[in-house]
Amino acid sequence: MAIIHLPMMTSNVRTFHSLFPLFLQCRLRDMTYSAPITVDIEYTRGSQRIIRNALPIGRMPIMLRSSNCVLTGKTPMEVSKLNECPLDPGGYFIVKGQEKVILIQEQLSKNRIIVEQDRKGAVGASVTSSTHEKKSRTNMIVKQGRFYLKHNTLSEDAPIAIIFKGMGVESDQEIVQMIGTEEHVMASFAPSLEECQKAQIFTQTQALRYLGNKVRRQRMWGGPKKTKMEEARELLASLILTHVPVKEFNFRAKCIYLAVMVRRVILAQGANKVDDRDYYGNKRLELAGQLLSLLFEDLFKKFNSELKKIADQIIPKQRAAQFDVVKHMRQDQITNGMVNAISTGNWSLKRFKMDRQGVTQVLSRLSFISALGMMTRISSQFEKTRKVSGPRSLQPSQWGMLCPSDTPEGEACGLVKNLALMTHITTDMEDGPIIKLAFNLGVEDVNLLCGEELSYPSVFLVFLNGNILGVIRDNYKLINTFRLMRRAGFINEFVSISTNLTDRCVYISSDGGRLCRPYIIVKRGQPTVKNKHIEDLSQGYRTFEDFLHEGLVEYLDVNEENDCHIALYEHMISK
Repeated sequence: MAIIHLPMMTSNVRTFHSLFPLFLQCRLRDMTYSAPITVDIEYTRGSQRIIRNALPIGRMPIMLRSSNCVLTGKTPMEVSKLNECPLDPGGYFIVKGQEKVILIQEQLSKNRIIVEQDRKGAVGASVTSSTHEKKSRTNMIVKQGRFYLKHNTLSEDAPIAIIFKGMGVESDQEIVQMIGTEEHVMASFAPSLEECQKAQIFTQTQALRYLGNKVRRQRMWGGPKKTKMEEARELLASLILTHVPVKEFNFRAKCIYLAVMVRRVILAQGANKVDDRDYYGNKRLELAGQLLSLLFEDLFKKFNSELKKIADQIIPKQRAAQFDVVKHMRQDQITNGMVNAISTGNWSLKRFKMDRQGVTQVLSRLSFISALGMMTRISSQFEKTRKVSGPRSLQPSQWGMLCPSDTPEGEACGLVKNLALMTHITTDMEDGPIIKLAFNLGVEDVNLLCGEELSYPSVFLVFLNGNILGVIRDNYKLINTFRLMRRAGFINEFVSISTNLTDRCVYISSDGGRLCRPYIIVKRGQPTVKNKHIEDLSQGYRTFEDFLHEGLVEYLDVNEENDCHIALYEHMISK
């Protein structure tokens, strides 16, 4: 177990500066405001079981006003006595005497289907799957009217009908019913079924044998030898659409997910309804906590691997002294890694194949507003040198979430943005209560339904954070009840639920990095917030949290805004 303690001094030398608080000393003496990380370890030495507690493995820079900062929970008077401004917003790090801010990083949402056109005008779908263990990208492409699955572990594109059969859906009728029974949908998918028939593939065994010949070999040294069919099954289970779980080779949920991808490509072809990559509902924002956790995980893995190397070198040798792991634990490795990343702004993580520059900036102290503005600055991963107008232009989906006027001039115009004053960025929430509530409201497990039932117009697929949760026959009841439960405080106020009638899908989101903003709820043409509520708020009898818990105000994210009627002013409600 690892524990991050409160910030404390590393040197034992008492000087004149020790009269000042630690964060002030760090500014004056070019030091880093950091806290020690300690771990409890347990290992065996011969027949002995040795337990060591509170061993330091490094130091982590601490954000001012965070839960581990000495300023947290102090009154403005107490903060003033510590020689710190009570109005200082915090949210920055002191590294080598400099105040550094980790900018909010903007990136495309993971585990979501994105339908887009390539340079030749062909429509395709892609999913960037991301789990804690693996990351992969799965592409659905169309060549000569046939659908293929493209993945970097396949030596060539695999026909999608063969993928379905490899996942256990051997009936052509079942495949078509999963995708859609509309005439134009069936006509578009027919050439893919014909191709599968020409290849003489009718069973799961034949499909796995075919795919086994297309799999690129990734054999591990010392690992068990697998047959081609086993490799193909492993590919379908764990590498294609990694984020969709497969238990005991039950591919049902993954088959339906692939069918949704095919259906969305077919529907986008005629009407040209491709997704907009710059739409803010498809974006997620990474905050300092997520970036630091990735950095720490990468450094901790290096720390462990080096410790293992030293142990492998020393233990086989016959020595008089016993091996003591504590002597070989280098504290500077994690400390220097974190300090250098924040001071230079370079996030280079080999394990996650991440290489970003300019993640941090020196805090601007021109004025109070400029310092506050640095905390809400969003940096895009798009290359600033490319002269493309799309990512720079103002999106309608940014309304109310981002400031439309606060952006720099020059090549960074439109790529560096600022949050609006009322915007809130969500953090990851627990899925358990949401799943339980959804099934209580009538969501059915996809394993219980056949392809014919899935093709009914009244049956909607329910997604939770990009994963198929089940199906619902009465989508309006689910959405309305979910919103009522959220307003009553039974589920987290930042959970969002939205629907797409064309794709027959209901999307529930509880992941982190979504932009939300509060709205006053309107009932029967009248706002729920009255003058008496505003008076109570101004006199301190109520807080903003009371408004949320009483169902007077609710947070909506970009996707849920599309399902709502929003009035800018009270007199516009009836219009």
